[in-house]
This record gives sequence, structure tokens and C-alpha cells, in this order.
Amino acid sequence: MPFPTFADFRSFIVTLLLGLAAAGLCNALRTPLPWMIGPLFASAATRMAGVSLYCPTAVRQGGQWAIGTALGLYFTPLVVKVLASYLPWIFAGTVFAMALGISCAWLLARLSGVDRVTAFFAMAVGGASEMAAQGERHGAAVDRVAAAHSLRIMMVVVLVPFAFKFLDVHGLDPFVPGARVVHYDGLMLLVALTSAGALLLSRFNWPNVWVIGPLLVAILLTAFGVNLSALPEWMTHFGQLFIGISLGTRFTPEFLHTAPRYLASVAVCALLAILVAGGFGMLLAWTSSINPATAILATSPGGIAEMSLTARTLNLGVPIVTAFHVIRMSVLVLTIGPLFRSMRYFQARADA
Repeated sequence: MPFPTFADFRSFIVTLLLGLAAAGLCNALRTPLPWMIGPLFASAATRMAGVSLYCPTAVRQGGQWAIGTALGLYFTPLVVKVLASYLPWIFAGTVFAMALGISCAWLLARLSGVDRVTAFFAMAVGGASEMAAQGERHGAAVDRVAAAHSLRIMMVVVLVPFAFKFLDVHGLDPFVPGARVVHYDGLMLLVALTSAGALLLSRFNWPNVWVIGPLLVAILLTAFGVNLSALPEWMTHFGQLFIGISLGTRFTPEFLHTAPRYLASVAVCALLAILVAGGFGMLLAWTSSINPATAILATSPGGIAEMSLTARTLNLGVPIVTAFHVIRMSVLVLTIGPLFRSMRYFQARADA
């Protein structure tokens, strides 16, 4: 990885100031997730207009660390016991997500004319970088896979929170973090331990290590009653800001020149996925004791950080949403390769 130049540093300062200004404006307008949505919109629009913006990998990782750690602090012994009773529903949500991705891949191939391999990895409900890497191994068009995931995540981050805001959806989350007071000596130890968790997982090539590593370490500490410190609110705000600008800077000027038919087809598939997932979430809520809004966030085709943050903002079931998304992503990343090879084998048999 090349070392950032002075021009990169200058572009990052511009990006950071732009994100802060956008977050302040969205705060004033009382939009949902102002510290993420404002920077995301501002940096994406500015980047696509041709302005040079830059978000270092370390900044994105810092944002992921803050969100992963903050979410892990919700997993008290009581919460872990409650979540154990939801395992069948989490399994059902994982199977649904895989079926949803396969169905949307078929639709994307029909609407856009893109090859089946690219469509499969473009519509898989997983992380953009992991799906792009898996797709490259199997011959997918990596740029189109990455573009599809960027557009899908942006649509989910915008549409779901704004829909909840419009419908005045909020809850009274019975789950609260184990640590609710900031102790700076404990915070320093928490930072060290959670960062070590991310670095350890990176040695085993785990996906999304700067979310999963801190999350798992914070869960282990909290579940065993070791409450070192709460995370200061400014850390979670900057975590959202960093994730927002890292998502926004993916939208380069070239993104607009990606085949219009393909992007329009991705948008249609993503919108349908959001609606179908919302229906499945309602069905899940009806058959279980999960709050309907929590179930919709838990089964939505968004990312761990974005959907869990939405739950946190709206006082919904943060650990439930987090558990659904973490397990879904882990299973999908581990099985997407064998699943694709199995589907290609049966397709070849059917075509023979």
C-alpha cells in the first residue's frame, strides 16, 4: 500500500471538513443518522463532481473500530441469554438473505444483460470488498460488483432510516450497554484490547476485521461482566463520520459513466430487495417476539454498522440487529464460494 502523499493529506483535510459541515447541517435539520448520512451524501456528490477527496484506509478502520466497540458493549450476560433463544430466527434470516441474493442476481442478469457470475456476486448480501474479492477469483467484473454494492449500501442507509423517520418509528430498547460511564483509564485498556482483536483476526484473513474484532472482544468482556468503560459520544460520532466519508469517496466520477442500464437495474434490484426484506422482517416479527422495526433492521440488506447504528439511534434492539448481521455476514463470506460453485455445477448439468 503506497504511503499517502502531501496531496492525499490535503484532500483528506478537505474531505473531513466537508463531512463535519454536512454532519452539522443534518444535525440542524434533524435527519436520521446525521453523522453518517450527511458526510456520505456530501462526499459522494462532491467526489462525483470531480473534486479530489481522499479517505485513508486507517480512517475507515478507525470508524469501524468505534462502531464495533460501541455495539459490543450492549452484550451483557442477560442479552447473551436472550439472544440464545433467537438463534433459530437468526438462522432463518441468514437463509433468507442468501435466497434473496440469488433471486436478485437472476433478476439483475435479466434486466441488465450482465453475465451471471458478475450478477451473482453483485447481489450477494455481503460486504463490498469481500464480494469483490470472491467475484474476482471466479471471473466476475470487479468494478461492476463494487459499484453494485456501493449503490445498494447507499440506498439502504438512506431509505430505511428516512422511512423510519417519516413513519415516526422508534422503540424503547430494553437493552442498555454494560458500561455507561466513561473511565479514561479503562477506556485506554479497552482501546488496546479491541484493537488487538482486530489485528489478530487480520492475520487469519477474516472479513471486516475492524468491526468484527473489536465487536467480539467487547462482547467477551461485557458478557463476563468486565465493564472497563463506556465509549465517549464523540467517538461514536466520529466513527459514523469516518464511515460516511469512506462510503462517499467510493463514488468516483467514473461511477457516473458505468453502464446506465446496469446501474438502473442494480437500483431496481436493491429497491426490491429492501421491500422484500421488509416484508420478511414483518413475518419474522409476527412469528417471534421481536419488535417489528427491530426485525426489519435485522433482516435488511444493509451492513452491520449502518443498520446497528440505526437501531441505536431509534432505541431499538441493538444487540439483536447486530447479532443477525454479524452471523449472516460470517456465514455468507464462508459459504459464498462453495455456493457459487454448486450453483454453476447444477446449471451446467441443466444446460447439458
